[in-house]
Amino acid sequence: MFSHRALALTVAVSGLLLGGCVTSPPRHVENICHIFDEKDDWYEEAKDAQERWGSSIPVMMAIMYQESRFQPKAKPPRTKLLWVLPGPRKSSAYGFSQAKDETWDWYKDKSGNWGADRDDFDDAIDFVGWYNYQSHKRSKIALNDPYHLYLAYHEGHGGFNRRSFKNKGWLKAVAKKVSARSAIYTRQLQDCEKRLNRGWWWF
Repeated sequence: MFSHRALALTVAVSGLLLGGCVTSPPRHVENICHIFDEKDDWYEEAKDAQERWGSSIPVMMAIMYQESRFQPKAKPPRTKLLWVLPGPRKSSAYGFSQAKDETWDWYKDKSGNWGADRDDFDDAIDFVGWYNYQSHKRSKIALNDPYHLYLAYHEGHGGFNRRSFKNKGWLKAVAKKVSARSAIYTRQLQDCEKRLNRGWWWF
């Protein structure tokens, strides 16, 4: 018979294991249907962000793929001191969306999502949708234009409006990758969206 202490320990360990499963990245990030099949709540959370901000699920997911590969605790690499010692990170970017501290604070203030966490997918996908909506308002970018939405996401709206990306060939190449992935995710989602909308109980 379990003692109360043993039972409490078992519950705690189970919670840690389940928490690890929830926060781990999906195994098959190249296929949006596989992502949503593995991560039970992600489709509904992405759909909520789409309905709230008007940015499509494939566009938001393509941006998140580029930023973090869906790693919940992703951070920029550290700089090097004297070419050997680890130095400070290049920025405060963190989480699924790689939002910086000040941008995340701006999002929480303007969206009203005060308890948002950057390593929570629900909050992160809402942030991407919100930021794309800001890009639409501030930089006149169509919400179905992943190429320019990503440039604004990377450069900020002031930088985008000044065309700071003009001579950044590497960045424009990355934006083309985001656009291509958005198109792939769109085609894939067409094959499984009806099933995802039925929910788990349909099975």
